[in-house]
Amino acid sequence: MAVSAAAALLDELMGRNRNDGPNAQKKPVHWEDPEFCKYFMVKFCPHDLFVNTRADLGACPKVHCEEAKTQYNEASSRSKIQYEDEFVAFATSLLNDVERRIEKGKQRLELMNKTETPVSHSNSQSQKNQEQIKLLSEKINGLVQEAEQMGTRGHVEEAQGLMKLCDQLKEERDTLRKQNESIHWSQTYELAAAQEKQMEVCEVCGAFLIVGDAQSRIDDHLMGKQHMGYARLKNAVNEIQEQRKKYVEEREKLREEERKKRMDRTRSNSKDVDRHSRNANNDKRSKSSRDRSHHRIDRKSERHERERRRSRSRSDRRSSNSHRHRGHNGNSRRDH
Repeated sequence: MAVSAAAALLDELMGRNRNDGPNAQKKPVHWEDPEFCKYFMVKFCPHDLFVNTRADLGACPKVHCEEAKTQYNEASSRSKIQYEDEFVAFATSLLNDVERRIEKGKQRLELMNKTETPVSHSNSQSQKNQEQIKLLSEKINGLVQEAEQMGTRGHVEEAQGLMKLCDQLKEERDTLRKQNESIHWSQTYELAAAQEKQMEVCEVCGAFLIVGDAQSRIDDHLMGKQHMGYARLKNAVNEIQEQRKKYVEEREKLREEERKKRMDRTRSNSKDVDRHSRNANNDKRSKSSRDRSHHRIDRKSERHERERRRSRSRSDRRSSNSHRHRGHNGNSRRDH
C-alpha cells in the first residue's frame, strides 16, 4: 500500500512516463485509463481532504492528472455517469461514518449530563449526613435531660460525664453539618462549571464544541480540515444529485415533447387520410354524377339524333312524294 502510494505521488509530480527513456514514445493520455483517479476527475479526491487529521485516508493510489480531468469534463454526460456514481458512493460512505460519529457523540453527551451532574453520590451522602445529624440531636437532647435529672438528684459526677458525652456528640454533629455545607457548595460549583462549559456536537464533522466558546476558537474549528472536508463532500454529493435530477427532468421533458409531436403527427396523418378519403369519395360521387350527366346528355343526343333522322326521313319521303306527284302531272299534260 505504501509503495503504491509513493508511486502515485511520483507519477503526480514527475508524470506517469517518468521511467521512460528520452527516445521512448509517450503513451497518449486518455481519461478512461484505469490509472487515473476517478474521484479527482469528477470533483476532487477525498484522500486530499483529511491529511494529518484523525480522519486521514492516506495517499491516493491513483494518478491525479489535469489533462485527463480536462478530457473528462469535455466528454458527454452519459459516459460520465458511472464515474459520478462511484464518487457519490464513496463520499456517501464517508458521510455515513461521520453521521454515526455525530450520533454517538450526542449519546455520550446525554450520558455525561446524566452521570456527571452532582446529584447521585453527593446527594446520597448529604442525605445520610442529615439523618445522622437528626439522630445525634435526639441523643444530645436525651443526654441533656438525663444530666439535669442527675444534677437535681445530687449525682454531680455522673451529670458531668453525661455533659462531656453531649459535647462529643455535638462536635460530631457539627462535623457532619460542615460536611453537608461543603457538599452543598461543591454541588453549586459543579453546576456552575457544567453550565459554563456545556458541550455540543458539530453537525458537520462530529467534533465536540463548547457552547458559547470564543469566536476565534469557533472560527478555527470552521476553517479546520475535517470540518471543511466533510462540508465539501456533502456539498459535492448534493450538487451531483441536483444535476442528475435536473438531467432526468430535462430528458423527461424532451420525451414528453417528442410524445406530443408524435401524437400531433398521428392526428395530422389521420386527418390527411380522412381528407383524402373524403376527397376520393367526393371524386367518385362527382365522377358518377358526371357519368350520369354524360349519360343523360348522350341519351338526349341520341333522341335528338333519332328525331332528326325521323324528321329527315319524313322530309325525304315528302320530297319524294312531291317529285312523283309532279312527274305524274307532267305526264298527264303530255298525254293531252
